[in-house]
Amino acid sequence: MWVETASGPTEDQVEILEHNFNKVNKHPDPTTLCLIAAEVTEEETQKWFKQRLAQWWCSEGLPC
Repeated sequence: MWVETASGPTEDQVEILEHNFNKVNKHPDPTTLCLIAAEVTEEETQKWFKQRLAQWWCSEGLPC
């Protein structure tokens, strides 16, 4: 279950998001986003992936 807090997702939720980002797909399709999101809004999951992808781009030396 996704618990929204003022500081963002819980550690367990971040672990799930990171796993999907690193091992599954950096650009999930809408169906995959729904599966990942399960009990959180799809918008929040999309926002997290967008922010994480930007971080990854910068860490790879790509335009931020």
